[in-house]
Amino acid sequence: MNKVILMGRLTRDPEVRYSQGENSLAIARYTLAVDRRFKRQGEQEADFISCVSFGKTAEFAEKYLKQGTKIAVTGRIQTGSYTNKEGQRVYTTEVIVEETEFAESKSASGESGYQNTSRPAPTEAVGDGFMNIPDGIDEELPFN
Repeated sequence: MNKVILMGRLTRDPEVRYSQGENSLAIARYTLAVDRRFKRQGEQEADFISCVSFGKTAEFAEKYLKQGTKIAVTGRIQTGSYTNKEGQRVYTTEVIVEETEFAESKSASGESGYQNTSRPAPTEAVGDGFMNIPDGIDEELPFN
């Protein structure tokens, strides 16, 4: 079984691109800073995990996630490799995100130094296209 659960903060805004073709697909890339539970003196305090999401989960990232947002993701690890311009083999490891969930309230994120935009945010997980939206929000979501 290949299952990953991470909680951390985005190190920068997600980079979102769309595939070419008739049925373009959103692809979001971002890095999560995940605090280490136990820290030894002289070691880094967090791991920086590369994440990739596709489709509706990527559209969610584009619309609602910003640098500093604390989220929990579930997905799977995928490894790969490619040859760079210098002819060297480069190995990659990233998490393919299947679900995304906010890990703190909007007010808590403001207190932690994260400056939220005025966009409304869902309160539940996204992955299968279903989410609960806070009352009073009439914005149409792209997950229908």
